[in-house]
Amino acid sequence: MASLRVLLVDDHEPIRRGIRELLSSRANWTVCGEAADGIDAIEKNRRLGPDIVLMDISMPRMNGLEATRNILREFPHRKVVIITQNDPTVARTQAAAVGAKAAHSALPCRNMPPMK
Repeated sequence: MASLRVLLVDDHEPIRRGIRELLSSRANWTVCGEAADGIDAIEKNRRLGPDIVLMDISMPRMNGLEATRNILREFPHRKVVIITQNDPTVARTQAAAVGAKAAHSALPCRNMPPMK
């Protein structure tokens, strides 16, 4: 089985490290690269060709929503999952608006509606 290649995008290195460690425990998942802002995410997406991009929203230079919009315009079949500490309901709405496949918030939210 081929390895699932993941690009991690978050401006906080400790968050990227934690996600990287979590994913390293998964068989057939490989972190192929990391980016600290949306502009770097777009460039690394082009260069590395990940299967999936885990994208934070709030970052310097270019936020994750704008980066997601740009990535999906150029690579419409790329899968982008928004990861954030923002309000879960707002994050899902924002993620759906830019074409992300899913959104996950670290904040608890009861009765969060599924993305369509």
